[in-house]
Amino acid sequence: MSYALVPGNRITLLRSGVEYFPALEAAIRAARREIYLESYLYEADETGWRITNALADAARRGVAVHVLVDGFGAKAMPPEMVQALARAGAERLVYRPEISPFRIRKYRLRRMHRKLVAIDGAVAFVGGINVIDDFGPDGRGPPRLDFAVRIEGPLLRPIQEALQRLWTRVAWVRLHRRRRAKHRVQVDDAPKGAQAAAFVVRDNFRHRSDIEDAYLAAIDAARDEILIANAYFFPGTRFRRALLRAAGRGVRVTLLLQGKIEYTLQHYASRALYGALLQSGVEIYEYHKSYLHAKVAVIDGHWATVGSSNIDPFSLLLAREANVVVEDRDFAAELRLALHAALEDGSLVIEGGRWFRLPLWRRIPMWVSYAIGRFIMGMVGFGGQV
Repeated sequence: MSYALVPGNRITLLRSGVEYFPALEAAIRAARREIYLESYLYEADETGWRITNALADAARRGVAVHVLVDGFGAKAMPPEMVQALARAGAERLVYRPEISPFRIRKYRLRRMHRKLVAIDGAVAFVGGINVIDDFGPDGRGPPRLDFAVRIEGPLLRPIQEALQRLWTRVAWVRLHRRRRAKHRVQVDDAPKGAQAAAFVVRDNFRHRSDIEDAYLAAIDAARDEILIANAYFFPGTRFRRALLRAAGRGVRVTLLLQGKIEYTLQHYASRALYGALLQSGVEIYEYHKSYLHAKVAVIDGHWATVGSSNIDPFSLLLAREANVVVEDRDFAAELRLALHAALEDGSLVIEGGRWFRLPLWRRIPMWVSYAIGRFIMGMVGFGGQV
């Protein structure tokens, strides 16, 4: 196992931005000493300004506020929002500059895709929810299907350390030495509950495959049920083979995937994998009620994960990601119930019989997209793993 479970945590599941943003804003407004926030996307919409105003208010009352955003994902963050944070005394750094469309290099694709917050060494948030309005690209309809967790207890320490370590690294690289983090709080890592959990990251140093390894270990140990909800599903050969082995030994494997087309190439490339999965007995559902942005799983009713990592080459091979693994039957049951509600209300099952009768003109875009996806990953050195 690539991670160590830490007992004594209180972990609260938050469903979509409807539950996440009020909890996050309340924690920011209660902060007294220190806030770290990382987000891949940070939009200048109603939610972005709501969180920005809360952070600025915290900075004005003397809280040390550190905001780290990705240089590509948060490229639309406007000057007035940056200035609002700066005027209040909040610190903001950018992880890597924007990708140039004319110079694609592997290191340029190594983005900061994490969604992490730690406040006063007392509470943290981990999940897949960016600082962005929750109602999808069209701004209407039900909220995205997404999840985060609120954490209290011993698991706070590795989360706090990860946030501080990356902030300090970016400050040095960007030559902002004055912005190096000064540890202002003692982490309250006393037991707060009865849940065992682990904080699992992916980076390009010591933890290149930790999140994928955690998934694979749980899948290989599964005996009854694997339920995965993932927004961008384009797994490599190791992951696909693990799912097929599980289905082959009688495990019920269910995938809840994106039904709405958000990124055309990704959508059709993912669908090129459906045939082999369906043929092996894997159940596939596509979510259509709103945009699916979840990166979660429940296995055998006791193992669960919530985080930022998709099951695709970007997340598993390139980006900085962060997930929480929870070993707790009550938590797993709660997440499983939420996923089954999404399966029953808003999802369409992909029926094998109909899928294999799709006409050629429906199949061609899938295989072309799959070939393009493999070509792109080959260009940056990962083609053999896709």
